[in-house]
Amino acid sequence: MVDRNLIREFSISDDEFESYFDTALQEGEDDSQEIDAIYREMPSYETGSILTGVVLRQEGTDVLVDVGYKSEGIVPGNEWDADEDFPQPGDSIEVLLEEVEDEMGMVLLSKRKADRIRDWEKVISKHEENDIVTGKVVRKIKGGLLVNIGVNVFLPASQVDIRRPSDIGDYIGRTVQCMILKIDETRRNIVVSRRKLIEDQRQEMKRSLLSRIEVGQIRRGVVKNIADFGAFVDLGGIDGLLHITDITWARINHPSEKLSIDDEIDVMILNVDTEREKIALGLKQKEPSPWDAVEERYPVGDKVSGEVVNVMTYGAFVKLEDGIEGLVHISEMSWTKRINHPNDLVHIGDIVDVMVLGINKEKKEISLGMKQTTPNPWDEVAAKYPPGANIDGTVRNLTNYGAFIEIEEGIDGLLHISDMSWTRKISHASEMLQKGDSIKCQVISVDQERKRIALGLKQLEEDPWEKDIPDRFQPGSIVQGKVTKLTNFGVFVELEDNLEGLLHVSELADHKVENPEDVVKVGEDIEVRILRVDTADRKIGLSRKLSEEEEQAAAADGGTEGGTASGDSAALREPLKGGIGGGQGPLFSMDSPEAETATAEAATEEAATEEPAAEEAATEEATTEEPVAETAEAEATDKDAEEAPAEEAEEKPVSE
Repeated sequence: MVDRNLIREFSISDDEFESYFDTALQEGEDDSQEIDAIYREMPSYETGSILTGVVLRQEGTDVLVDVGYKSEGIVPGNEWDADEDFPQPGDSIEVLLEEVEDEMGMVLLSKRKADRIRDWEKVISKHEENDIVTGKVVRKIKGGLLVNIGVNVFLPASQVDIRRPSDIGDYIGRTVQCMILKIDETRRNIVVSRRKLIEDQRQEMKRSLLSRIEVGQIRRGVVKNIADFGAFVDLGGIDGLLHITDITWARINHPSEKLSIDDEIDVMILNVDTEREKIALGLKQKEPSPWDAVEERYPVGDKVSGEVVNVMTYGAFVKLEDGIEGLVHISEMSWTKRINHPNDLVHIGDIVDVMVLGINKEKKEISLGMKQTTPNPWDEVAAKYPPGANIDGTVRNLTNYGAFIEIEEGIDGLLHISDMSWTRKISHASEMLQKGDSIKCQVISVDQERKRIALGLKQLEEDPWEKDIPDRFQPGSIVQGKVTKLTNFGVFVELEDNLEGLLHVSELADHKVENPEDVVKVGEDIEVRILRVDTADRKIGLSRKLSEEEEQAAAADGGTEGGTASGDSAALREPLKGGIGGGQGPLFSMDSPEAETATAEAATEEAATEEPAAEEAATEEATTEEPVAETAEAEATDKDAEEAPAEEAEEKPVSE
């Protein structure tokens, strides 16, 4: 709507007004064309592209940058590191276009991301896989480390070193050389390895070292690892083993007592295996061996002092000096004490006096003895306990062949079962004695060389077989007894406590007896006649047959009734003889030729069969040899009838 009054007020004619209006419209069309031309000339902006912009100003913590877009872009101020100069208005910088317009109409830019892309492009242009790069360890992340080589690359924990370190965080801040294993351009990732680089370098050094190394050389190395059995030393490309026994001449329990990781040491080359690429090293070999003149310093028979450094079941090792140790076998610790384990006498760290018993220089072994430094009590045993002397002792141990009696500490004697009673048959020592009993015995014999004493209990009393038994059991006398045992050759009859006689099968009845059980029973009380008392063999012969007078009367009666044949038969029979000892005739007699044959067979059987007379009478007078039980039961006397097995001396090792 045109206000004509306003036009009239300015005195403008209609023609002039139309002319001005047309001119204005023409100028507006020209400006619109210029603006369209400007927009057509502006570059296209794509998200993720890198642009060059000019810093306009700083607003708060952000920086406004003109990148040639219709509106300014904004870059967060924290994208400049503390060690970087903050941009000033007019400075040109490269930025990454993250977003064209946000809800505020601003263009979002990132300087840090643009820098990373440019750095990545530089690294890719310079390096390829298997190239060697140098960078600084930035920080520890899950699974490894970040190393900055211009961009942050990943160093896996398994690739940090040849032997994985206990804490890879120790590498933070260190500058390391690595080899590029893999480049992923799509994901912009690079994986590097320090281990691969070291292995390649060491392989080259190893080939060079193996071509030059020789046995006997002295080389410097660095201790890289320590184990229970020794230490691994890096000689510069290859590791050698320094065994614990080659570290020092002295005894050590662990290599860490002498070495630490990263120690630089000079070692001697002991052996080189080029095929297996193994090298044996020695540290102690650089010094003279203490065994070179050991016989001069420790002659056999010398008494020396040493420290107990180890205790085993078979003995104790004593250190005489660094590198020189000897073994005191358990059997060489005491003359008399019963030692179950060396710890009963010595412990690690004890200072003990020992005597040198022997030296084996080739095996580097010394045999030592502790008991040899003190007098041997067995040297005085024969004088202190002569045969026939009565002693008091304590029952220390019981066996099936006797009892060991402790006379004094470490001095035992053997009381054999055959020397316990004159008349009682004993199967085991426990039938008469108990452990710990106090007992009086008589010394029978002393074997000082074999360290054995034979004792007797029955010897304290008079032998009843010499006078008492022959006086009370006269041949021909009738006595009462009890059947105790039946055998195929006769019957054993108990005449009194601990005294038995043998009723032979031929003397059970006037008629022939096939089985003794048909005539008598065990436990039955019977009357028997004493035929003979044999004091030498300690046996009594018995009979249930008629006496000589009765036999003659029966023969006379038989002769009257039976005629000449019976008389001839009676005339052929020999009288039954009796008596004491061996001068009174045979123990049994024959009734007839048939009976003579049967009796002869029975007598042969009696002589050949092992009669349990050993059960009824005392064992033959012989001393049984005691087995050397444990380490100190070596004091028995040999027996004629039986010998107890002697324990073989334990083989004594002389080195650990």
